[in-house]
Amino acid sequence: MSKASSAPTPSGFKLSSLFQVNTLLIFLPIALLLRAGQAGDVVIFGAAALAIIPLAGLIGTATEAVAAKLGPGLGGLINATLGNAAELIITIFALRAGLVELVKASIIGSVIGNLLFVLGLSMVMGGLKNRTQSFDRRTASMNATFVILAFMLLAIPSAFHDAIITAPDGSNRELFFSEGLALIIITLYGLYLVYTLRNPVSHETEPHHHGAMSTRTALIVLTLATLGIVLMSETLVGTVEAVGHTLGLSEFFIGIIIVPLIGNVAEHMVAVQVAYKNRMDLSLSISLGSSLQIGLFVAPILVFISLLFEKKLLLVFNAYELLALAVASVVAALVSLDGESNWLEGVVLLAVYVIFGLAFFLIPSAAPAVIH
Repeated sequence: MSKASSAPTPSGFKLSSLFQVNTLLIFLPIALLLRAGQAGDVVIFGAAALAIIPLAGLIGTATEAVAAKLGPGLGGLINATLGNAAELIITIFALRAGLVELVKASIIGSVIGNLLFVLGLSMVMGGLKNRTQSFDRRTASMNATFVILAFMLLAIPSAFHDAIITAPDGSNRELFFSEGLALIIITLYGLYLVYTLRNPVSHETEPHHHGAMSTRTALIVLTLATLGIVLMSETLVGTVEAVGHTLGLSEFFIGIIIVPLIGNVAEHMVAVQVAYKNRMDLSLSISLGSSLQIGLFVAPILVFISLLFEKKLLLVFNAYELLALAVASVVAALVSLDGESNWLEGVVLLAVYVIFGLAFFLIPSAAPAVIH
């Protein structure tokens, strides 16, 4: 599929990059053997995490190959739906394990990771090679505006938390509020998809790399990679608490920094790669589009999926998460306004991400869960 910058969540993965990371697939059987042999949790966690990286890349490649056969409309919808499949699967297993705070942290971590780390690294690498880079202002501004909108929508339940929870049936009211908001957000995302797929504003494309993969092969790869992600996600989540205790890491830090990096490394590599090749439209489309998908699709979908488990996911975030989301959204929007980027802007974005990462690392596990 043509990867225009108007596409919501380009998830294609260049074959040259894919071959480089596919060597990490060796960690899939290693992780299973370590798990069967009851090895240390840290070792199992590391092996599962390394195995997820190429599996996520394979899902992206297979999805792109299937989408290319279906045309821009349906193909774009498939890309948008499966763009963050790896992380969605990981968070579903985390919900099943009752790690709700880790799931909420990973939602925020994915968004700020794309807006600060991925976009920042892309601007640095692209700027160092190509100096000042230009991109379509209309597309970038629209995506940045929706990113800010996503922040505002996700912040609303947290703002009303104290008032709603004081009611005799406060928990039920909060769940109903989160469900209603999730439904509205998904509807907005659907309308966003319809608009962007019917009104492309940029024609920059990434060369096709699907000749070597037929639709049948792509479907087989997609199925096997998804099964691999399921196995590795279950393995990863099963060791999270023990790993956190052993390494002195809070569940919050693992969720907001480590899990998003594991699930999105493949996509991150593509964004940086195309920026280095002076295709900033596509790079911004990946970083901003992936952020939108997390905020407007993955987060609300997880609210409904959590109804299947004992602990329900409410769209109520703590003050640290909301602060990070607000800063990342505004900064990403500001650097998109002039239609140009350089390596210094990228350094600033990376610096903000490192500062937040340091702060998150230092926050103890007993920090307040929600705004008070």
